[in-house]
Amino acid sequence: MRAIVPNAITAAALCSGLTGIRFAIGGDFDRAVQAVILAGLLDGIDGRAARLLRAQTRFGAELDSLADAISFGVGPALIVYLWTLHQVPSVGWMAALAFAICCVLRLARFNARLDMQDQPHKQAGFLTGVPAPLGAALAFLPMYLWIASGRSEFANPIVVSGWMALIAFLMISSVPTLGWSRLRPPNSLRLGMIALVGLIVAALLTEPWFTLAAITICYLLLIPVGLAAYVKIRRQAPHPATPAPESEPFDEQGAPLGPS
Repeated sequence: MRAIVPNAITAAALCSGLTGIRFAIGGDFDRAVQAVILAGLLDGIDGRAARLLRAQTRFGAELDSLADAISFGVGPALIVYLWTLHQVPSVGWMAALAFAICCVLRLARFNARLDMQDQPHKQAGFLTGVPAPLGAALAFLPMYLWIASGRSEFANPIVVSGWMALIAFLMISSVPTLGWSRLRPPNSLRLGMIALVGLIVAALLTEPWFTLAAITICYLLLIPVGLAAYVKIRRQAPHPATPAPESEPFDEQGAPLGPS
């Protein structure tokens, strides 16, 4: 069971992402987005479960990447295309393809660098580009606003096509972004952070779509903050950092890698 549990969570994330496509085909876009969000939550659990159970393997890492490619690349691309991009078939399909391809390329780049010791971003506690689950969340921003407000302006296929292309670029870019290892609030703020998490959960229960939009916008605002922090750290440490230990690989979100 120790070997099965993390993989089962990964499989559940994959099935959730695929089910989101099924909901989108039926025109139920609220549940389609919720299915992909559930896949993202499960994706954040499987690696930690593998570490807790001491069941990290290379097979689990590869399975996780394949599931991410479908749940956060192919799934969101098809959902957004069925939602509004189909109104401009040529431009919309190219934007959807760009998003799916860039997500796969990002995951392939990450896998290719697993055994590389010289990774300045990782050694400083940063990620390279926007992780795939967060890329999917960012791609859905127009849908959050459309569902919450009902305004057709947020479903403009040309604007949404440009937005999808932008998120695709952010996923494969070399922009350093904040990882979990950098998000360590000082002791004086930890009680406030606990209260903030509680308020966010309450907001998700009462106004989920506006709250998701706000969280997404906050993450976008943190991208230049992370870039500035990385530049500052590199200036203060001109010599190469000590290579990260190879015995504890992490996934692209900074979580322990590889359910077995």
